[in-house]
Amino acid sequence: MERSLKNQKLVIGVITDGKYGLRAYKNIKKNFKAHWILVPEIPTSAILEEDLKIKIPDCDIYISYVRHPDVILVLAERMRPLILGVLPGIGLYKQARSINSRVIYAPTMCSLENNTGIPEVDIFTSIYGKPIFKALLDKDGIFRDILVLRSALCGSSEAGARFLLNRKLTKENLQKFALNICYECRAPRFGQTCDKEVAGLIHLVSLLNGIPTKVLSNSDDDLNKFIENIKEEYKVRMKYSESILRKII
Repeated sequence: MERSLKNQKLVIGVITDGKYGLRAYKNIKKNFKAHWILVPEIPTSAILEEDLKIKIPDCDIYISYVRHPDVILVLAERMRPLILGVLPGIGLYKQARSINSRVIYAPTMCSLENNTGIPEVDIFTSIYGKPIFKALLDKDGIFRDILVLRSALCGSSEAGARFLLNRKLTKENLQKFALNICYECRAPRFGQTCDKEVAGLIHLVSLLNGIPTKVLSNSDDDLNKFIENIKEEYKVRMKYSESILRKII
């Protein structure tokens, strides 16, 4: 079962050079007014000698899937909240934030949380970002319903929930769930934002957090060990990502 919040007043601009962002745009439209903004595709190695003139409609938040650094900086100069869905490099993020403190980057788009202190972003990320699940299992440990309270932009959260329906809580099925997330994930293969493996890990831990404690307490030793290892790996990955961000902000 999916959560749907209609009639949100925010206007979201999804800016792309055509390579990434279409699935995110289609999902955003379910809950917000959204614009698909196509800008020229410029080779990332190209050095622009003239100022860029890009026509962009006025929006409350921009989500950038653009790959050229100069275009990203032009977007930052609009001084609106800007979420970077593709990040060519950490240095560029620091430069963009020196222009506009409301430029947001996260290790993955599915690790965004609504705690930025930027009202528009926190409204948006109450619906899209780090997944929140609420799972219902029967006495035999079969998933009978999984409510997606917050979803990844790409829709992989819903796809993963559908995969698990009517399947039993086992180590094998949890591993397949994570692989399913990786398959559905639209993390770019370019840049430093998003990683399919990390996305699978985030979803897996979020799912485990949405399973009643009493259900997990009845798990066998093999499953308990798997869950323990997954949560430890998650802590290590997130600690590393946070250490990088602390050096920038």
